[in-house]
Amino acid sequence: MNIDERIFELKFSCELSKCKGACCTVEGTLGAPLKKEELSIIEQNLDAAKKYITEQNLEVIEREGYYVEYNGKLWMNNVNDNDCVFSYYEGDIAKCSFQKAYNNGEISFKKPISCELFPIRVYGENCNELRYEKSYFCDTALENGKAKNTTIFEFVKDAIIRAFGAEFYNENIKKIK
Repeated sequence: MNIDERIFELKFSCELSKCKGACCTVEGTLGAPLKKEELSIIEQNLDAAKKYITEQNLEVIEREGYYVEYNGKLWMNNVNDNDCVFSYYEGDIAKCSFQKAYNNGEISFKKPISCELFPIRVYGENCNELRYEKSYFCDTALENGKAKNTTIFEFVKDAIIRAFGAEFYNENIKKIK
């Protein structure tokens, strides 16, 4: 596995009150990358997630579907080239409806793995490359990570274990300086 060293070096800790869930509302882009095997899991958990989203988001899902295929890859669909179709707002903070249903004990699927791994992205033909994706809206997470002395790798520990296993996490945590 080829891993971007910045994942072990950069400090990072998301601060929703500052970024407002910007990773769920990236303007003018495709949504989050999806794995083909996640489609059936999303289908199974669709009803639980749908009850937290707006009528507009529901209409997009009904009309266009919840994912798009572009350049041979799968991506979460979005609303107005902006909000993920499964995002909803608590106050002024965008959040994931799957995670809300998961946190409420309604489903066992937390969210697509690419969302949980963010700001790490998985690349390569065999998904064997992990890279840090720098985003302007995560500047406060970098500052917060320094204050908490938490690296990106540590911050996404649960997602790393979910995606690659505890052994992978334990082997690579040693790379943190």
